[in-house]
Amino acid sequence: MKPAIKDTLKTYNLRQTDCREGILDVFMSKEHALAHADVEAQLTEQFDRVTVYRTLKTFVDKGLIHKVLDDEGGVKYALCKDNCHVGDHTHHHDHVHFKCTACGLTTCLDHVVIPNFILPEGYKRVETNLLVQGICKGCNR
Repeated sequence: MKPAIKDTLKTYNLRQTDCREGILDVFMSKEHALAHADVEAQLTEQFDRVTVYRTLKTFVDKGLIHKVLDDEGGVKYALCKDNCHVGDHTHHHDHVHFKCTACGLTTCLDHVVIPNFILPEGYKRVETNLLVQGICKGCNR
């Protein structure tokens, strides 16, 4: 097991299991968001679908990964890069997600800030998601 995986699980107070280590390794090796099926495919059927789903949910609940809504109504997941913890994914208010229409990959644009906006009276923001679609820098070469 890579030391970064062990340290990350410890930082988030997560017990070390083969499934958690494997899934975290998959996320640490990718620069883009992954769907549940993408994670399963990377693990070559080592763990059943329900175990993978529960591990992803645990990682979201602990603030280790966050959900990225897809333009097709699906959900993908990406590693949280900083300041997230149990129940509070601070990046929802801090950065944009970008989906490439050429390669289909969705990435976090951590340094692109979502503009501040004021909701009408009586509305309360719980989460903000902004997905920009276009051609990524890799496909735009």
